[in-house]
Amino acid sequence: MPTPSAPSADDVAQATGTLAQVQNYLHTNPSVSDALPLLADLLDEDTGVPILLGDILRNAARLIAQEAKTRSDEIHLIVAGLREAAQEATDWHVLHWDVQRLSSYALESAGPSAP
Repeated sequence: MPTPSAPSADDVAQATGTLAQVQNYLHTNPSVSDALPLLADLLDEDTGVPILLGDILRNAARLIAQEAKTRSDEIHLIVAGLREAAQEATDWHVLHWDVQRLSSYALESAGPSAP
């Protein structure tokens, strides 16, 4: 597998800008049916933000632990904090199931009512 190219600071800024765009859009009170596809992608159990953020934080902790020239208590706390945050972020992947359930509910409620 080829080594992926390093993203630039502009790439990361674009990604966070897109997340801010979603945030701003949700503040406009769109319909749930319009918001669900965005939430489904953001919270996907395999490729969504919680999984990606958890992996990013874990990898950052690993890099810092490997390259720290000194093994100070402060470095240890930073690495531990990144690892704890990574686990918490990854735990959010369960929201994927909530979005799926909500999607089923929204589809049922959008259909014709039973007599």
